[in-house]
Amino acid sequence: MIGADTFREDFGASVVVALVALPLCVGVAVASGVPAELGIVTGVVGGLVTGWFRGSALQVSGPAAGLTVLVYEAVQAHGVSGLGVLVLVAGLLQVGMGALRLGRWFRAISVAVVHGMLAGIGLVLIVSQLYAVGGVEAPGGTLAKLGALPTLVARADWTAVALGAGTIVLMAGWRRMPARLRLVPGALVGVAAATAVCGVLRLPVERVRVTGVLDAVRPPAWGEFGVLASVGACGTALALALIASAETLFSAAAVDRMHEGPKTRYDRELVAQGIGNAVCGLLGALPMTAVIVRSAANVEAGARTRASRILHGGWLLLFAVAVPGLLEAVPLAALAGVLLHAGWKLLPAKAVAALWRTHRGEAVVLVATAGAIVATNLFEGVLVGLGLAVAKAAWETSHVHIEEVWEGDELRVQVLGSASFLRLPKLLDALEALPPGQPVRLDLTGTGHLDHACLTALHGWERGRAPLPGARLPGREGIT
Repeated sequence: MIGADTFREDFGASVVVALVALPLCVGVAVASGVPAELGIVTGVVGGLVTGWFRGSALQVSGPAAGLTVLVYEAVQAHGVSGLGVLVLVAGLLQVGMGALRLGRWFRAISVAVVHGMLAGIGLVLIVSQLYAVGGVEAPGGTLAKLGALPTLVARADWTAVALGAGTIVLMAGWRRMPARLRLVPGALVGVAAATAVCGVLRLPVERVRVTGVLDAVRPPAWGEFGVLASVGACGTALALALIASAETLFSAAAVDRMHEGPKTRYDRELVAQGIGNAVCGLLGALPMTAVIVRSAANVEAGARTRASRILHGGWLLLFAVAVPGLLEAVPLAALAGVLLHAGWKLLPAKAVAALWRTHRGEAVVLVATAGAIVATNLFEGVLVGLGLAVAKAAWETSHVHIEEVWEGDELRVQVLGSASFLRLPKLLDALEALPPGQPVRLDLTGTGHLDHACLTALHGWERGRAPLPGARLPGREGIT
């Protein structure tokens, strides 16, 4: 509950979260190919709109690095005006999923696929931001960017590289500073330092372009809804809804483990995110998700209620309206450094190592998902990962074990487990290796599942032998 007894803690936490969110909002917007102000608009909506809902008390929403790749592709294909339509549709889909109580089903997604998705996003983000740090125009497509990396070294603006590298070093080293100093976010320190250096030395590097919040906000016109006639656009809207929902609910699970307060109500949170994204779409802004970096900062800063996330949206709005000119002094290389650092943190090196030691199949799914995202795009890469996870689960659950027991002169062959087409070669190899001419009784009473492919193959095997009287397969007269 929001009350006077918790306002002091929530007020202080809101300032910290706003300082964390500000450089990320701007950086994500620039990397997505839209005006910097639209990132702040999404952050404001994440606080002032989504923040009021009771789905999650301490989770903070805004533009996320995890959607940068998909949003950039959408902007390139449909323009900034078309992006608003897609975000609006994605938000309505999220509201529908929450109303249908589908939020809990997102917890059933394979963890390996989620880690693979984050790793793929991190790799794509790193590759793209290397060009931004170097002040070089990037070629289209991740594979093309990877292929052109050798030429990047020759074409890079090393002044911009130094600014980006310095930002990353400050962010990484800031974690070792005393706790009182760490109340100021490392990302803000890095960007502020790079901006100050640029201003003092008057370095000739590219800076953020600012047009003003009101000028940047452009609600989609009726004619722009025609983009939905494209199958690709509809697929992008669906991908935005699913990925934003998954990232939000996985973030909620992590945040719930960080505090002892009320836990997330997944369906309500999904509706809240959907309403927030619908508003962002109507404003022509970026899509939002719950962001673990901001949410963790909110908890660590001592937030007690949802008042902190509402207030953080107010601080972002105040900054955008009162001092928008400050953004024009920020070098793009510094923001690229922030996103490079964010991309690096998305790479789950420890998770891959742990999975390789315990569940190598899961590690393969993770790496394959990340590789598919790099080779194709985010939506198709995630579909590949989900397909591999389903195939792996089907293979692992279709265990079949064959036991041979002599009962006098009779050989009883017992099939145990699940006999599916995935294990049919193993089953037939074992049966065909039985001594020819020997009476065999096939016992399927221990078979929990027998699919049509196996049943047909077993009938064919039975016809090739001289069965004992009374030994029958399912589909004829029973099971022995």
